[in-house]
Amino acid sequence: MAVKYWVGDFFVDLSRNQVTQKEQSKTIAPKALAVLTYLAENQGRVVSYDELFDKVWPDTVVTPNTLQRSIAQLRKVLGEDTQYQSYIKTHTKQGYSLECEVRWQDKIDIELSVEPESLLKADTEKSEIEQDNSSPHLHIENTHLESPHTETSRSTLSWLSIFTGIIILAIISAIYLTQPQPFKLSVGELRSLTATDNKEFGGIYSPDGEYIVFLRYSERLCLESNLWAKHTKTQKEIQLTKNMARYGTASFSKDGKKLVFIETENCSQPITQKQCYKLMTLDFEQALKTPQSPSLLMKCKNSRISKPTWLNNNKIALLQKSSNRWKLVNYSITDNKSTVIYSIDDGNLIDYDYSVKDDLIALTSIHNDGQYYIETLKPDGQVLSSHQIEYPPEIPNLRFIYPNFTPMNKQLIFSTGRQLFGLSYQGKITNISLPLDAPMGSPIFHPDGKRMLVIKGNWDSDVATIPLSKITKTQAKQFIITEDKNYSIIARSNLAENNAQYQPGGELIAFKSDRSGEDQLWITDGNSPQQLTYFPIDSRINGQDWAADGKSILVNVNNMLTQVTLDSKQESKQEFFPFEQRIEQLFHWSSKDNTALITARIKGLITFGEFNLNNQEFRAITDKKVNWALKSEDGRLIYTDQLDRFWQPGPAEDQLIKSLEHQGSDKRFITKNNVIYGINEELQLWSYNLNENTFEIIGNTPINLDYLTDINQIDILLSIRISAKKEVAELTLK
Repeated sequence: MAVKYWVGDFFVDLSRNQVTQKEQSKTIAPKALAVLTYLAENQGRVVSYDELFDKVWPDTVVTPNTLQRSIAQLRKVLGEDTQYQSYIKTHTKQGYSLECEVRWQDKIDIELSVEPESLLKADTEKSEIEQDNSSPHLHIENTHLESPHTETSRSTLSWLSIFTGIIILAIISAIYLTQPQPFKLSVGELRSLTATDNKEFGGIYSPDGEYIVFLRYSERLCLESNLWAKHTKTQKEIQLTKNMARYGTASFSKDGKKLVFIETENCSQPITQKQCYKLMTLDFEQALKTPQSPSLLMKCKNSRISKPTWLNNNKIALLQKSSNRWKLVNYSITDNKSTVIYSIDDGNLIDYDYSVKDDLIALTSIHNDGQYYIETLKPDGQVLSSHQIEYPPEIPNLRFIYPNFTPMNKQLIFSTGRQLFGLSYQGKITNISLPLDAPMGSPIFHPDGKRMLVIKGNWDSDVATIPLSKITKTQAKQFIITEDKNYSIIARSNLAENNAQYQPGGELIAFKSDRSGEDQLWITDGNSPQQLTYFPIDSRINGQDWAADGKSILVNVNNMLTQVTLDSKQESKQEFFPFEQRIEQLFHWSSKDNTALITARIKGLITFGEFNLNNQEFRAITDKKVNWALKSEDGRLIYTDQLDRFWQPGPAEDQLIKSLEHQGSDKRFITKNNVIYGINEELQLWSYNLNENTFEIIGNTPINLDYLTDINQIDILLSIRISAKKEVAELTLK
């Protein structure tokens, strides 16, 4: 195969992983170029998805997102978008084709020929980012020395060659030594630090490493918690806060004397959001002696704040969200003012971490090109580096990354659940090859660099069914939490089982389960559950819905829509639908016209709309933040906003359903026969007839109800919270 060729007026150099046009060169990921090259070899022919997987990723298990990301990168370089595809054409449910002229150069001709001057010029003028992402190319030109003393000239040339060789070796060594090297972890021991019947979360080390501080939730509801501390040597546990509340993960001041954290509460008079957020501080030294009440620093009623971190300059960095966009701000306690450290006008922030040692912030974000980046910056907002993250095949390219600093040079660490990865400041990801037996959060290193804290454990929920006849107005509000005569468990394990839905016109129930180690679809006839899908490790499902004929299920797995079809033996085959944006949630699938109600992340912003699976077009519906959405049998759209108010489209603007004011909650809702069923804040099941505009309270539901998921003429399906088996654990490194 030739190593250089032309696609239209783009010059492709496989030896350098570059595409050049009009003196502008761009470095492309090798796998993306391999996709382009295979399409070029089959110019004009539709190449199927499976064929591309076999040729570009042989003997490797990858998700469809990986191929989509490569196509998106190629289209960006070739100056295309999804609407105008002059080079790479999408053939729905079939594959891709390259629809332009391809000219090849034989390998021998390339070695003997001289590259066009414009290409050499473009190569020497690569940007700093492109140089970091490509291998160094050293060019030594032939020089004709004219001298009457040939021997002297040859001797001089010989010395020049030796000297040049030494310089080349020095340059190569310098480049190698300055490049961040992948690191490996060797774990000697994994031990639980807070193995109790309660749920522990949000563990951090004190600056001197003598204490860990964590949140301990009540066993029953897992809503409120207290801050606790534990001495790492004596193992003594100390309650720090006097009263339970909805606290967030804490951060220490540099001297270790104070803590800062978020407390969440219901807004007394909600305007734009139901939750209010308070930035709180606690005297750690005093709390070690006796539990303390935290002090209020500031309160946010119309914006959300998250992840406060104490900086070396005694200011507090935190994420603040308003108008659906996050920004990193700097709060001064002495001035009681906030200033913006970093924000992206046409993108969004994902997460950040702060290194006390280096006084440095590492931040992951989405830019306006739809790609994910890692940036490093100083606390004053000065950006030191910005690089696109290069996702390996084992991580879906739309997966968010939440990295933490490590003691290793210019390396971060993050978890995808049961796998750990390293992330360099240049966006390179390294698999640490440490498969975990249970999902864990991103590790936090001890100050000595020899240990790290992780949150280990699982969420345990079951699928339950309750006869409608059992839900009456006189029923006591507090159902007992275990199975009894009031309701029956139809899917149970010690992991999460939820999102159950009745099969239209059939006897099956489909549900999501973690029992195999990651999110998978299962089906049951009420007796024996059967696994339906086999998605790769650390897969995540956010929504599924049956087709109207009950023969297939549309599922949002790893932020991408996939149709799972059942055959006569209840086995399945899968078909994915390309969409270059991250799909956050699938709400509803209208299989007759093949459209889906979804929220998608467009340039970093979550947008609610309708996705057409036939032509991959997305139509935004509203700029409101949508919590849940469905369509009735006659096609009417119903959705709830961030205040849990119910809306439906009107002739000029969306109309509020006033009869359902104060009836919304985070328990979702369902529609059946043009009737809405929902759960209010009092955990009461209610119904609203869209045709007759009549509202009725049906009765009370269990206090440990997570979500209402489906209903038929006799029973309701719901997800029941059993426990949250979360604990703080410590990995000791060899």
